Amino acid sequence: MKKISLFVMGLIVGTTVGLGVTTAITQVVPARAEGADTYRQLALFGDVFERVRSSYVTEPDEEELVENAINGMLASLDPHSSYLNAKDFSDMRVQTRGEFGGLGIEVTMENELIKVISPIDGTPAAKAGVLAGDLIYQIDGENIRGLTLQEAVEKMRGPVNTPIELKIQREGADEPIDITIIRDIITVRSVRWRIERDNVGFIDINSFTEQTDVGLEEAIAKIKEEIGTENVKGYIVDLRLNPGGLLDQAISVSDAFLDRGEIVSTRGREDGDVARYSARAGDLTDGKPVIVLINGGSASASEIVAGALQDHKRATILGTRSFGKGSVQTIIQLGGSGALRLTTALYYTPSNTSIQAKGIQPDIKVAQPLPEELRGRVEAAGESKLRGHISGEAEDEDGSGSVAYVPPDPKDDIQLNYALDLIEGVKTAEGVFPPDPNKALPN
Repeated sequence: MKKISLFVMGLIVGTTVGLGVTTAITQVVPARAEGADTYRQLALFGDVFERVRSSYVTEPDEEELVENAINGMLASLDPHSSYLNAKDFSDMRVQTRGEFGGLGIEVTMENELIKVISPIDGTPAAKAGVLAGDLIYQIDGENIRGLTLQEAVEKMRGPVNTPIELKIQREGADEPIDITIIRDIITVRSVRWRIERDNVGFIDINSFTEQTDVGLEEAIAKIKEEIGTENVKGYIVDLRLNPGGLLDQAISVSDAFLDRGEIVSTRGREDGDVARYSARAGDLTDGKPVIVLINGGSASASEIVAGALQDHKRATILGTRSFGKGSVQTIIQLGGSGALRLTTALYYTPSNTSIQAKGIQPDIKVAQPLPEELRGRVEAAGESKLRGHISGEAEDEDGSGSVAYVPPDPKDDIQLNYALDLIEGVKTAEGVFPPDPNKALPN
């Protein structure tokens, strides 16, 4: 299942919710403290650490003390700078790489058991006979009850070519089913697609991993093949609930729909620290109408894509205001297999606009009502609500973000159906749709 039905943005980049790590991993560069005051403060830290280590009422974990001290320092900068220990760094690399050793099943937690949403075609789980709806209650002889979903997932992942034994409850089966699976390389599907109303290509991008640009190209090619290039009425690109990912992938995805012009620029601490990224010739969608869906769960790399296509009038942006994460984090690999995730730049859309703590405003605002059982439990959230966020250049009173909810059944999806009506001409938004290529920004 691509999306959970409800999404509330958190604070951490690349771990709990994965708000787009946007640059490459680099090796550590030793830094030199300057000034006597700095050295005195470092000496003070050493004195405090030694006193805690030797005199606290119970013996503290020294490694944990240092790690928390580092995170405390970074948390004082902004919500997205942090220290990654060896495990967190490894998890982040798996997330951005989009590949891992595993079984090939999409799962959720139900009544303290792991419920299989669906096995991925061609993976070890599918070949071994795992079915949608199966309940996994033992992994290698250990009961699932008491484990979190993440802990259970970590147990199912592991080195390629190693076996794992699952004990499964299956509806209709009289007895539990034992299945042995040999782990293999699993590629996370960050792009899914389908045909809507016979002639509209729907492309769902749920994250920006190393596999996303290839997945997008394949999706567009298959849509053309199934419908026929000339018969494609248009494309809907769903970036709702997409927390972001890699900067280069956001650039590649934007480039797929653009024939020319700047996609995004990043600006660092120094005046000359500016990088600009532009589109190459060639629009994979042949200039067909494009609608991009966003909501409060669209952050970081998602906002780069939405901002680029909006500024160039290449797509109509529909939905509600995005999260407003307009910063770039660099991952600096440290000794001991850990890493420093440090905010090093802000990004700007082609019209020279920073969306930091502001978000992308849709061209057509269409709110998705919350089900009755969720009302009052979910508050609008965004970057502007995060403590210690970097102030945006043009924050307004409303702040960034919006409630992010996507119905599990497409027929209940008001935003999607509004977009389909626009593409088919059932509805019109004068001056907004269809895009006017003559209004595109100059190179």
